[in-house]
Formats: sequence, structure tokens, C-alpha cells
Amino acid sequence: MSALAVKQRFDSLLADWQSRPEPERVPTGIPEIDQATGGVPRGALTEICGPASSGRTTLLVSIMAEAAAREEYCALVDAEDSFDPASAREAGVRLDRLLWVQCGHNAEHALKAADLLVQGGGFGLVAMDLGETPPETARRISLTSWFRLRRAVEHTPTALVSLALEANAKTCATLVVELRRERAAWSGERGPAGSPSHLLRAVTVRVSSERRSKVCSPVFTAKAI
Repeated sequence: MSALAVKQRFDSLLADWQSRPEPERVPTGIPEIDQATGGVPRGALTEICGPASSGRTTLLVSIMAEAAAREEYCALVDAEDSFDPASAREAGVRLDRLLWVQCGHNAEHALKAADLLVQGGGFGLVAMDLGETPPETARRISLTSWFRLRRAVEHTPTALVSLALEANAKTCATLVVELRRERAAWSGERGPAGSPSHLLRAVTVRVSSERRSKVCSPVFTAKAI
């Protein structure tokens, strides 16, 4: 193939990519994050990453509760068997519309399960929780596997969300939301551990989101329940 033909082919692919309409986005249930990101895109992969106690699980549960409010079915692929159904139900997740897949601490099995669920269809949301998976294990998931997962969800009404300590899918993710806890606000006088006079009132979290070429970094306060 000549250099001219290659350039024409590249220009054609680039024009096709640029002309694609923005995917439909669904709310996360947290207004500050929705304002920053526009919501979670359907037919695409979203990564939510951050350390423990950064609010990543709260955000995922909120997304699941929003899907339940839309009467959609959800699937949760739980790599490390860390899901707590009772607290999720209290947060608004409808367990009768949730398929919970436990993967016995196997990240590769979690990826394959998510792939099968996306290809099977019928879910408004498929979430894969790698939040407790060691980073070195998550990094061993090949970029080819992430690309295959992204291709599987394209042109479907499913929102695919991956939760992890750090971003792993790289360019295969349409949206990356990174959370970092900055500080906690307490009320009452500091006393012994478990003292009822010293209560957690709020946690300030920094949220950085990246989608294609747009980056935004708002800060919001999440009220503790």
C-alpha cells in the first residue's frame, strides 16, 4: 500500500472517529461528579480508581442505585468477594435486580466474566470491582484484554465500569475518574477510640476526571452518614 493510500485511510478513520456522536450518559447520583464528567457513558468503559477510603466504592454503589431507580438490571463482578449487600441495599441498590458474580480472588476470571455479561446483553450496568485486587495483579491484565472488553461494550446500551486502585485500561477507557481523600471533618472533642463525642461529619475528596481531551478537577465535600 502506497504512502498516499495509507494517509487517505488514516484520514478516513480519523474523520469517522471525530464524527461519532457523544454517547448517552447516565448520572452517578453525585451531582458534583455528574457536573464534572457529564455522567457515565453507555457503550463505553469507565474506570474509577483511588486508594482505600477515597470514596470509590461509595461512587460505584451510587451508580448502581441510580441504575436501579431506572428499573435497569445490574451485574457486579466481584473479584475479591468484598461486596456488602446489606449496605448496598441501604444505599438504594435493588438486590432483586442485581446479579452478583463472585470470582474467588481471581482478576482474570473477573475480566472474562465481565466480557461474557456484556456480550450476553440485558444489563444497563456491568461493574467489575478490582478495588481490593493488588496493583501488581491488576497490571498483569493485558491491554489486549481491555481492548476486547471495550469492543464488546461498544454500540450497546450497557455502561461498563471498572473499579480499581489505579487506572489500568489506559486508552481503552472513555472516562477515568480518580478519587483522592484530602481531609476529614470531625465534631465533638477527641476522646478514646469509639467515643460517641467524636464523630465523623464530612470527608473532602478531590475528584479528577479525564475524558478524551478534556480534563477537569473539581473538589467537593461528601457528607458522612
